[in-house]
Amino acid sequence: MATPHNTANKGDFAKTVLMPGDPLRAKFIAEHYLENPVLVNHVRGNYGFTGTFEGKRVSVMATGMGMPSLSIYVTELYRFYDVQSIIRVGSAGGIAPNLKLFDIVLAEGACHDANLDRQYGSPGTFAPIADFGLLQRGARALESVGATYHVGNIVSSDVFYEPSGAWKQWRKFGALCVEMESAALYLIAAREGKKAVSFLTISDLLETGEEMTSEQRQIAFDQMIRAALLTAEE
Repeated sequence: MATPHNTANKGDFAKTVLMPGDPLRAKFIAEHYLENPVLVNHVRGNYGFTGTFEGKRVSVMATGMGMPSLSIYVTELYRFYDVQSIIRVGSAGGIAPNLKLFDIVLAEGACHDANLDRQYGSPGTFAPIADFGLLQRGARALESVGATYHVGNIVSSDVFYEPSGAWKQWRKFGALCVEMESAALYLIAAREGKKAVSFLTISDLLETGEEMTSEQRQIAFDQMIRAALLTAEE
């Protein structure tokens, strides 16, 4: 079933979809990690591919930046394309003092500063959390690829250039890092009765201002992508 944002046919997507933010990263993952990738969507330059990884059928497509963009794509994948699991593979800004560049965070839960609860009809404050089975598989996969990883709570923010330093307050609540998508992913997965988990590579540190170069990002994401593919369910 085609949608305004996706011209794929029913069945073109696998049961599990990896979702980076950047369409070009989705293309990179398909071309460098999947066997026999087939382009199934290219509306607005948002490439969607389906191929195999170690015999498992897996798809990859970008979310775009921010919770509103992600909400469109993941809702359509869950609701119209029978996708069962979505694995976010993205970057994040580290705020916990023990995090270093290149570490990977497996997001157990996602705080947020958005208006998601009211817009999705929650009768109170909803706590967006990952699927426990995917979380377990993800931790085992990260260990198998030798990654330095952390499991815990994160923050999804609507604001990239945030002027008030709110991340310092989130750090007091034990949040590990800040990004812009996972809370919406977890909420929509819950509403649709599906599964989701986020893998996040620490690409910059908010306290010190350290950040990866573009070349380092390309290399650093390898462990995260391989672990996410190992986590994928058939």
